[in-house]
Amino acid sequence: METLNHLGNFSEDGCDCQIDSYSKGFVDLHCHGGGGFYFTDPNPENIQIAIDFHKNHGTSDLLASLVTETIDNLQAQIERLLPFYQSGLISGIHLEGPYLSRARCGAHNPDLLKSPSLVEVQQLLEKANGAIKMITIAPELDHALEVITFLSNNRIIAAIGHSNGGYDDALRAVDAGASLVTHFSNGMSKLHDGDKTFASALLYQTNVPLEIISDGNHVSNEDLKTIFEVASDRVILVTDAVSAAGQPDGYYTIGDLEVVVEFGVARLKSNGALAGSTLTMQQAVDRALRCGLPEDLIENATRELPLRLLSKLS
Repeated sequence: METLNHLGNFSEDGCDCQIDSYSKGFVDLHCHGGGGFYFTDPNPENIQIAIDFHKNHGTSDLLASLVTETIDNLQAQIERLLPFYQSGLISGIHLEGPYLSRARCGAHNPDLLKSPSLVEVQQLLEKANGAIKMITIAPELDHALEVITFLSNNRIIAAIGHSNGGYDDALRAVDAGASLVTHFSNGMSKLHDGDKTFASALLYQTNVPLEIISDGNHVSNEDLKTIFEVASDRVILVTDAVSAAGQPDGYYTIGDLEVVVEFGVARLKSNGALAGSTLTMQQAVDRALRCGLPEDLIENATRELPLRLLSKLS
């Protein structure tokens, strides 16, 4: 495992190391859209624009992430994405909700959040006909551990996140089969919240891979340094990109929530909470390089490790 003795210097205001060239195709396990459109768009031409936007900015493989909606709407969105999965234009679908904590809902409509039901999850998987590759669940919810075990046993990534759970909830989820953490340090406790928290359990007491949004806003430089010190071989860089990726500042939406983008940072209009990012994978990699992270760690975080996770699903 690499340590930050090999990772360059993290400055208080940003990262200032020299950018080197890095041109391999990246794998993005968490992406909602880009180029002005979401993967939920009812027009397939607009879905194609969102896919092409990321394919033209360094991404070779991606999961289309869907935010919390009613089950009927999710089923309709899944059905629209099936042709893109069957043709290989996307590697699958990621359901980020509705099985999330209301207390840590982020940019998800709290009125639509619920505890998971194994029967309901099975119905979604049947509708998807193999396209759903990952579901994010808050493990402290009723029946969550049962569903996590079911997903793991059926070769679907059980990701944990948007959780108000504690230290023991995180460890129980990993024991049940959770194999990824959705945008670590966001939608959960922060590292400075204490020694026995959801986040500290996942960082220090497990070997589970950790998604990181490397945009300078979702994770502080101090926390990024700690994460790479402890778990450099477990980091997976993701964009969590919204439709505003590649677009000018202005007013957008995520689901039915209003979003304001200023200086490239997307936040909910209602409360200022971060609402995904406007990143491309190439931008995420460029920032990691500016932070002094070696190319072998970036290769692992953007291709090797996410591909290993996806390969276990086939």
